[in-house]
Amino acid sequence: MSPDATAAATSFAAAAAAAAPTAPSRGCVSLPFRGGSRAPRRAVASMAVSTPRSAAAASFLERRESERALHFVKYQGLGNDFIMVDNRDSSEPKVTPEEASKLCDRNFGIGADGVIFVMPGSNGADYTMRIFNSDGSEPEMCGNGVRCFARFIAELENLQGTHSFTIHTGAGLIIPEIQSDGQVKVDMGEPILSGPDIPTKLLATKNKAVVQAELEVEGLTWHVTCVSMGNPHCVTFGAKDLKALQVDDLKLSEIGPKFEHHEMFPARTNTEFVQVLSRSHLKMQVWERGAGATLACGTGACAVVVAAVLEGRAERKCVVDLPGGPLEIEWREDDNHVYMTGPAEAVFYGSVVH
Repeated sequence: MSPDATAAATSFAAAAAAAAPTAPSRGCVSLPFRGGSRAPRRAVASMAVSTPRSAAAASFLERRESERALHFVKYQGLGNDFIMVDNRDSSEPKVTPEEASKLCDRNFGIGADGVIFVMPGSNGADYTMRIFNSDGSEPEMCGNGVRCFARFIAELENLQGTHSFTIHTGAGLIIPEIQSDGQVKVDMGEPILSGPDIPTKLLATKNKAVVQAELEVEGLTWHVTCVSMGNPHCVTFGAKDLKALQVDDLKLSEIGPKFEHHEMFPARTNTEFVQVLSRSHLKMQVWERGAGATLACGTGACAVVVAAVLEGRAERKCVVDLPGGPLEIEWREDDNHVYMTGPAEAVFYGSVVH
């Protein structure tokens, strides 16, 4: 945080303390939250926010202000933000999907694209990751979320330097590695290309894969390639009757839901709209299943590179520009695994009464 931002945060915290005698301690965000009702707007005025300090992280998470307080850390990866919960003492999430949806509300809750739980390992993995989207649905996996998960683990376990560990997810085993520069490189496994396994009802067009298949959406015929990175993705580089796709011109809130809920995708789908800048540089906009338009989607960026290779548009190693920033994606030929490298950082620590 810059000196000006630090001063602003300190002044804000002081003002909040004067207005509310029971305001939270510095470095903590306390928000009233009760399952069936939304927090009043005046609660926002009692926020005191500061940048996280590694030395204080463990003591903060260990502190129990009350039996009803849920402690969390807010993380973001390229603007894709998550409420991270230390759930290592239980194999059941500490909040329900309905509560998670309320926590993710950006006006009446904390605000996030999802809630992620760090849970005890299963099936031989070091940890288990579960996530509830902002609409309360539970996806199999989240690429940006798993990078935040890795950084959160490093803080919880006070790990320094380069570390890797195994994470059990709904998409299978995921292996992130924290790099010396703080970036997180994740082995995302092999892409799934068989239509029924993605799943999609679109028929295979190339070696049992759905590549440049035609999909009718609102009177337009789109060419789409379908990929699963443990969760379903529909990737398009444009429609049949349109010129080269300019992703910044898309009305994403209008077109995105029509893809997500299309009858050809029985489990709904994430959708990536892609512009090719060069054979090693792609630009995308994403409409995420259960979250809508987001600033970044890690599994989506992986699916985009796989689709671009299958369509002959790009090399196997690319930089993918998302609204929140770039990710480095490589689909290796030797092991057929997709590797994603990108940032993740803590935004603030807090607690919420639920």
